[in-house]
Amino acid sequence: MRLPHSNSGCRNHFSSWALFAVLVTVGLASDLPITFGDEPAAKKNATKPEERYSFRKDHDPNGIGKFYMDREIAHVMGFAGMPWLERDEREEEEATSKLIEALQLKPGMVIADIGAGSGVISVLMAEKVAPNGEVLAVDVQQKMLDALKAKCNRLGIKNIKPVLGKTKSPQLPAGKVDLAIMVDVYHEFDFPYEMVQGISAAMKPGGRVVFVEYRKEDTSVPIKRVHKMSEAQVKREIGLPEHQLKWTKTIDVLPWQHIIVFEKQKPKP
Repeated sequence: MRLPHSNSGCRNHFSSWALFAVLVTVGLASDLPITFGDEPAAKKNATKPEERYSFRKDHDPNGIGKFYMDREIAHVMGFAGMPWLERDEREEEEATSKLIEALQLKPGMVIADIGAGSGVISVLMAEKVAPNGEVLAVDVQQKMLDALKAKCNRLGIKNIKPVLGKTKSPQLPAGKVDLAIMVDVYHEFDFPYEMVQGISAAMKPGGRVVFVEYRKEDTSVPIKRVHKMSEAQVKREIGLPEHQLKWTKTIDVLPWQHIIVFEKQKPKP
C-alpha cells in the first residue's frame, strides 16, 4: 500500500533491520538524514487544489520530493517490509500495549485502523471492542490485506474487516466510525489533505481521530527525520477548518511517539 503502514525504513542506526528498510524504501540511496530545520508556517492558501502540493529536486533522500504545508512526504515500504511490523522488539521499542490502553476502547465501538498493514494494531484493538464492535482495517496493498485475513483465520478473529483503500480515500462508510487511528502512517500519505477529508467524513460527531507519530522534537528517537512529525505540524495540518477536526489532547506515554487526539465536530446548524 502506498498509503499506510508503519515505520519500515525509519531507523537511523545501522542495525540489520535498518539496512533492510533502506533497501526496501530507497534502494541504495544514502541513509544519512538531510536536515531542513523545523517546518515553517504554512501558506494561508496552501489548501487550494492547484497549490496544495509542491515538488523539489533538492530534498531528503528518504522522502519522495513532494511537500505538503512545507513538510516532505516520506517514502513508504512495500509488502516485502512486513516483517518489520511483526518484529519481536516492537513492544519494547514502541509500547504498543500502552497505546491500546491510552485509547480507552470499549465493547461495541467501530474502529478504523488506517494503514493497518499486517494488522498488528488491528488485532490488539479487536479484542477490546468485541463481541459487537468491529475493526475496519484499511490498507491499499491487497497483499497486506491477504496476510491480515490469514492471520485472523489462524487466530479465530471474526471482528476485523479488511478494507482496500485508495491513496486519496480510505473507502469508509460515512458517519459510522467511533475512532480512527493511524500508527506511524500519516507522514507517508501521498495525498494527506484528501485522506484526512475522507477520514473526517467517516467519523461520527464526537468521534476521535488519533495520530501516532514519532516525536520530531526529540533528537534521541532513533528514527529518520523525514519519518518524524512534530506535534505542532500535526496540529497545523489537521486543524484546517474544512477537516472539522479539533485537537483535544496529546498523550505522551510512549517511548518514541506522540499520541495526538482530535475530535470530529458536530455540523453547524
